[in-house]
Amino acid sequence: MRHLKSFYTFHVAASSRSYSEAANKLHITHGAVSKQIKVLETYLGVPLFYKQGRNVHLTREGLELLQVTQQTFDTLTSGVKRVQQLNQHYLEVSCEPTLTMRWLMPRLSAFNEQFGIDVRLSTAGGPVTLGATGLSMAIRRDDFIIPEYYLQQALVEEWVGPVMSPDYWQVISKDLSRMKLLHSQTRPQAWERWLETIAEQPSHKLEQQTFAHFYFCFQAAVDGLGAALGSYPLVIDDLRRGNLVAPFGFVPSGHKYVAITDANSVNVDQQTFSIWLTQQLASCVPLAEELGKADVPKLTEAIII
Repeated sequence: MRHLKSFYTFHVAASSRSYSEAANKLHITHGAVSKQIKVLETYLGVPLFYKQGRNVHLTREGLELLQVTQQTFDTLTSGVKRVQQLNQHYLEVSCEPTLTMRWLMPRLSAFNEQFGIDVRLSTAGGPVTLGATGLSMAIRRDDFIIPEYYLQQALVEEWVGPVMSPDYWQVISKDLSRMKLLHSQTRPQAWERWLETIAEQPSHKLEQQTFAHFYFCFQAAVDGLGAALGSYPLVIDDLRRGNLVAPFGFVPSGHKYVAITDANSVNVDQQTFSIWLTQQLASCVPLAEELGKADVPKLTEAIII
């Protein structure tokens, strides 16, 4: 393709809206950036920038071209990443922070030993951009709109319920009005959503405490500070160890955990990891005796958010 260098120079300059910043990023002079832009404007026959005072701004044609170069160079970056990974058995995976720490990390070494695939984890929640960011996959709770150009594989339905330490339950079980609700800033409406799910209306106000992150809520519950609203995969290990109890059982939240991949870059390693995740999470569904229990109305009689 003709003038590929000029197109890339334009892309960097247009993205930063600054010739000087583009020159710094490209390790060339301000004059060299200006020259490449002029070459491209002559080739296309349209102006791409205009000056206003000491600043440069994109013309209508420049804005249109920026959309094209953004998509083109994102695709190129993604393609290069895929080629580099062909003989390198590792995956760049973004996962919900609390799911990473409380469920995935303890199981990851077993996956690596079985398949010889190195999973390089980063943590984040909500919307994600794959490809251009170097990510192979994202594991998310489906509480946001996932773009249609991504593939999403359902991993497990989410079940939620109040959890607390056994000692704490023994103390408050005879008087639920003494229970403290543990909230998270990252899921501030979790308790309200649970009440909506079980179709109960609270009548009394309980003491409450808010933490910066969901993970802290569970640790606080283990330490006997109150009751957290637990997503089953996030508490399953502590339930099995006896660090937590769920006296009111679990109910479906209406959400699920999903694996998100780029339809244009799915490879064998990604498929292997997705299958393994599905198999591992298959056990993260409450047993019959752990489903929502008859004592739930007693709890909701004591709660008001």
